[in-house]
Amino acid sequence: MKLKHFPIAFLCFFVTLIGFSQEEKKKKTFKVHTVAFYNLENLFDAVNDTTKFDERSPIMEMKANREEVYLKKVRNMARVIADIGLDVTGNSPAVIGVCEVENRQVLVDVVNDSLLVGRDYGIIHYESPDARGIDVALLYQKKLFRPISHSSHEVKIFDDRTRKRKQTRDQLLVSGELDGDLIHVIVNHWPSRSGGEARSRPKRVAAAKVSKRLSDSLQSIDPYAKIFIMGDLNDDPTNDSVKKVIGAKSDRKEVGLKGIYNPYENMFRKDGLGTTAYRDAWSLFDQIMFSKPLLEKDYSSYRFYKAEIYNRNYLISKHGRYKGYPLRSFSNGGFTNGFSDHFPVYVYLVKEAENQ
Repeated sequence: MKLKHFPIAFLCFFVTLIGFSQEEKKKKTFKVHTVAFYNLENLFDAVNDTTKFDERSPIMEMKANREEVYLKKVRNMARVIADIGLDVTGNSPAVIGVCEVENRQVLVDVVNDSLLVGRDYGIIHYESPDARGIDVALLYQKKLFRPISHSSHEVKIFDDRTRKRKQTRDQLLVSGELDGDLIHVIVNHWPSRSGGEARSRPKRVAAAKVSKRLSDSLQSIDPYAKIFIMGDLNDDPTNDSVKKVIGAKSDRKEVGLKGIYNPYENMFRKDGLGTTAYRDAWSLFDQIMFSKPLLEKDYSSYRFYKAEIYNRNYLISKHGRYKGYPLRSFSNGGFTNGFSDHFPVYVYLVKEAENQ
């Protein structure tokens, strides 16, 4: 598959971004790729794994038709991934982080669905010690992204009362080349708000410190490293874990050389947007943040253009008490033929293409 080139006439939104003369604009074309994240909401298979508590998963709790439900769930996940960014790039995400997956095999089934098999996605996945048996992973189109290294990093958190360690999802760090550009992706699924936001806050702060340490380590080697921190953080862009620990800024002008920019803060704080809803309140737990070099105006390498929430109409519940919420897969012990209780998030990266 050849990298898709887009003339300025088609990607008209780049005109004001780049600021070239009219004559120059006519000559320039750009490559564009999508980097995304998606919580796949309980993507468990229909086989009992005696090493995990997967019997608590919605599919395993069903009395019948588990395999049929599983295949429908896989199909729905493939449909969403295939669609993210398609209207602009003509392609599915070059790179997409995912969470709430039981094992590698469920991802193999997703990427081999007929809607995605032609994209030839590779998988980077490690088993996490999470008590529910859910992991994070990275999917990448092999013709667009070349992994160089990857590693799993534990998050140490402890029970408030017993001080015993509680198992949670590891964080995944992947470094590789996106069309020749070195990028680093940290995929997260931070601890939930079970027990209340305040009581559970230290757990997410601990997870944020791991992401911060990984980012700092990369920047100590290369201050100009292009780093993405993505995931279901179970915190909003305005919470301390993101604002104080990660140090993410909502104004790109305030981002220093080793700083982190979060395009989702203004969406949440000013626009009231979210990726998941609970008791009639929206949260923007799913975010993609990134380092300063992706904000530069030199388009000889990939730079950030725009961030989005993928909240298309077919992903929204149309009826009942959850009308307007993300159309989740499971409710009241049954399969809804929905998708996820989270909307995906994604960013566009652009790079000036050589004139043909």
